[in-house]
Amino acid sequence: MPNVFRDRAEAGRILAERLSDYAHRPDVLVLALPRGGVPVGYEVAKALGAPLDVFVVRKLGVPGQQELAMGAIASGGECVLNDDVVRALRIPADVIDAVASQERRELERREQAYRDDRPGVDPRGKIVILVDDGLATGSTMKAAVHALRRLGPKRIIVAVPTASPSTCESFRNESDECICTITPEPFHAVGLWYEDFSQTTDDEVRTLLERFADPVTDARVSQSTR
Repeated sequence: MPNVFRDRAEAGRILAERLSDYAHRPDVLVLALPRGGVPVGYEVAKALGAPLDVFVVRKLGVPGQQELAMGAIASGGECVLNDDVVRALRIPADVIDAVASQERRELERREQAYRDDRPGVDPRGKIVILVDDGLATGSTMKAAVHALRRLGPKRIIVAVPTASPSTCESFRNESDECICTITPEPFHAVGLWYEDFSQTTDDEVRTLLERFADPVTDARVSQSTR
């Protein structure tokens, strides 16, 4: 097991080995959190022979401290707040509403951009594997889990290549199962556990989804990169 993944694709292939019990089952669906979770989810879905789609989630950053999450929103309108941050910084409700409204517009834009009017895959009655490239605080993934619950899946499995030990443990209560390939301590940040953690673009997300939807194109691209 590597201490550091070469890139998201390698991390996805290694993560898929931990999910082999779910391979080639008709009731399994892989949902990846854009953008960084999509290259990981692509490899997982391909290895498992499962459908792949995106589940869009947007972090609600504290004004003036954008990297600090006061919560997140997800597809379906679910909003999850980090109560500790909101209380500690005394963030008023109107500020939260303003940030949520702005991020909701971006969420809708991304759903449109990634799918090109293709309907999302219905998770009802499915075993859903929610994939991201890692978990730090987990607020984004928490929003995704809560939103997904409303859509009636049979089980929700959170699966990531790397996470802080405490966050990984917390998702054993949030989800039906949580698989974290490595849980280094101290953790600090997701990007530390990748050699290449360059930003995934909207175009890359769209290309991976299109390749997955067209097995012929995917096979040609795979051959050309060997």
